[in-house]
Amino acid sequence: MTQVLLLTSKKRVEQFSDLPNIPDDWQLIFGEELKTDAEILEACGSADYIFADAIREVSRTLIDNMKNLKLIHSEGVGYNKIDIIAAREKGIYVCNNNAVNSETVAEHAILLMLALQRRLLEGDQMVRCGKQITAKGSFILDGIPELGSSHVGLVGFGSIAKETAKRLKPFGSKISYFNRSRKIEAERELGMTYLSIEELCKQCDIISLHLPVTPETTGLIDQAKLAVMKPTAFLINTARGELVVQEDLVAALMNEQIAGAGLDTMYPEPVTPDNPLLNLPEASRYKLLFSPHIAGTTKPAFEKMHKTVWANILAVSNGARPINIVNGL
Repeated sequence: MTQVLLLTSKKRVEQFSDLPNIPDDWQLIFGEELKTDAEILEACGSADYIFADAIREVSRTLIDNMKNLKLIHSEGVGYNKIDIIAAREKGIYVCNNNAVNSETVAEHAILLMLALQRRLLEGDQMVRCGKQITAKGSFILDGIPELGSSHVGLVGFGSIAKETAKRLKPFGSKISYFNRSRKIEAERELGMTYLSIEELCKQCDIISLHLPVTPETTGLIDQAKLAVMKPTAFLINTARGELVVQEDLVAALMNEQIAGAGLDTMYPEPVTPDNPLLNLPEASRYKLLFSPHIAGTTKPAFEKMHKTVWANILAVSNGARPINIVNGL
């Protein structure tokens, strides 16, 4: 019997997966509540496949001790919690849902940009407190920026950044980007300019992050880069929390080095109450806008993601090669 270990939400699997079409001889083992490697190995160490939440760790210990394992599949785009080196050594495929939610993440990035520029959270609270006219007057005098008159810098230029640029163009925004390699065709198509990351930070009104987590990108946005940003600039992160040195961002917000940040992700997740970003002083509270890591989690996106996961598991079970392999096999 084929065993599939699900290290993700049972409710999500039931809602977004087409379970009646899964072969009858497949046993689904829901391991969402299994917290340690030892618990997992005891409950389902003979599993053939792992279907894992993008933020759920799949360690070398699991990979080395699950002798039947053939495929580890991330539920989402991210796979930095999976030990891809250990999996490659064992000949185990690691796959993700590459680009499946690019459009919805791009939408969310635009949402955070607009919400910060229009001071949406602060304005909402002032209206609720009976201070609508005060808010309106002070916001006008302080100056409300427009996305169309803003210079937006995209850090990284994969599928999500490209979709973000497509959505920025109708607003009239000036768009620049930094990437390891230039995208000449996209520059022509979208009217973008290429800048070094240092110049991007210096020149842009909004910096939006669109990078995976790697040793090179971890902590990329640090004190040095925040220090050269405009005091009126905003930082947007719909990628991964590890890209930002959170203590440096806290200092930049408190010292008014930048105007604010819109964050869909932090580090670590699940977010703990002692995270420095959750403990800003009262004077800085409206400079941060959070969303609960939902940029890529719309209903259509999850339906597509789950369809791909099960198709890849079926492919491997039939001796075929899956799509979206990320560990070089």
